[in-house]
Amino acid sequence: MHKRPLSPHLQIYKMPMTAGLMSITHRMTGVFLVLGTLALSYWLMAIAAGVNAYLQAQQLLASVPGLVLLFLWSVALFYHFCNGIRHLFWDTGAGFDLKQGQISGYFVLFMTIFLTCLTWGIAFLGT
Repeated sequence: MHKRPLSPHLQIYKMPMTAGLMSITHRMTGVFLVLGTLALSYWLMAIAAGVNAYLQAQQLLASVPGLVLLFLWSVALFYHFCNGIRHLFWDTGAGFDLKQGQISGYFVLFMTIFLTCLTWGIAFLGT
């Protein structure tokens, strides 16, 4: 006799892209955006505190760990933005079909990558 689980769980059922990747990632990026906003607040307070504080903040944010965090923050920003627009369409009742949900999910991922690369490309070409 096989012991079966009493209720469905992630080890048995494959989670759909809209529930697994997109929804959970939307929540995670929301939390990461709060952390990034704290970094932005630190930078703005350094501007207000004077030249020395500003130069120290710029040095910290321009370091390799600082740039990695800024890059990840921009990925989270664009993902959360694009997926939020997707949710606005869902609020109108559009795009609930399984195929449309998958297509819009891949579109969100594409736009996240595109907007992130565009932003960082402009940032590095402008310097």
